[in-house]
Amino acid sequence: MTRADLVDELARVANLTKQESEAVVDTVFEAITVALVQGDKVEIRGFGSFRVRQRRARTGRNPKTGSRVDVPGKKVPFFKVGKELRELVNSGGTRRPLAAPSPVTDAAAGHPES
Repeated sequence: MTRADLVDELARVANLTKQESEAVVDTVFEAITVALVQGDKVEIRGFGSFRVRQRRARTGRNPKTGSRVDVPGKKVPFFKVGKELRELVNSGGTRRPLAAPSPVTDAAAGHPES
């Protein structure tokens, strides 16, 4: 799923315009980014958590010449999947839809209302 797919799905499920759903997605991503830059942890129960990990400096090798290269330490974003999502993925189970389709959508799709 791409960012555009996520925007489209949010617009469909929440009955928002594409512009409104794009603003929501951008706001969520921006909030996660700002929190990580500030060194905070972002935890979304059932989904997972984002945090920043520190990698130590190390000595590597240039693959072309074989010479030693000092690789400086750095911070990297890290995602740890939540238990609920991990179990859902491993079971191959299906999850209930985010929202029930509206009668208007069903009628447009050729499904008469019950």
